[in-house]
Amino acid sequence: MTTLNCDMGEGFGLYRMGDDAALMPLITAANVACGFHASDFNHMRQTVRLAKAHGVEVGAHPSLPDLQGFGRREMKIGREELANCLIYQIGALTGFLRAEGMALAHIKPHGSLYGMAARMEDIAHAVCDAADVFQVPLYGIAGTVHETVYAARGHRLVSEFYADLDYNDQGIMIITREHHAVDPAQAAARCREAIADGRTTSQSGKVVSVRADSICVHSDTPNAVAVAAAVADVIRAAA
Repeated sequence: MTTLNCDMGEGFGLYRMGDDAALMPLITAANVACGFHASDFNHMRQTVRLAKAHGVEVGAHPSLPDLQGFGRREMKIGREELANCLIYQIGALTGFLRAEGMALAHIKPHGSLYGMAARMEDIAHAVCDAADVFQVPLYGIAGTVHETVYAARGHRLVSEFYADLDYNDQGIMIITREHHAVDPAQAAARCREAIADGRTTSQSGKVVSVRADSICVHSDTPNAVAVAAAVADVIRAAA
């Protein structure tokens, strides 16, 4: 069955991002920010506790070290340094999970790191170097370097489809610095097609192949709660 995941816990200090309390009852898995693109120790623990209260599994959502750019700017970074950066972040979240009697469910790189790992083997290997430590599935995109490198390294890929992002002609979502509201009905229709037929229509109008093991809604999409509710209905109907 397709699952529904959401990138969450992305506030920082007194700043708030997204309506995690309203989103959490709608989803299957929470990808919790680990402090390098958003979040901090208080937000991490609060989000873990919220997920536990709703029976939602928690994965780590580590980023490039880019708090100012919300992790949505690419940077040059070597494999070992990146692996260390990821282990640091995932380890922090794992500590909060243990404190709440929960286990880490998966790892999902954030933003530009996710996109870089989809096309750059050294970045994908760095992600695997970190995943070797924690031994949980990796979220990514089927048909990209995610799939080839993760599989070769012995890691299970959970292939995502994005409800609130456009796709290019290569079947990869288009990562934007800021997310805009999307029509929940249109998002639901796209997800229905992705689940049933394994395809979507790119921004230019081309039909491209996708695989929707899990569908993602971003908490910083302005109407994320309405989108998540519509997509959850589609997933239930397809089950």
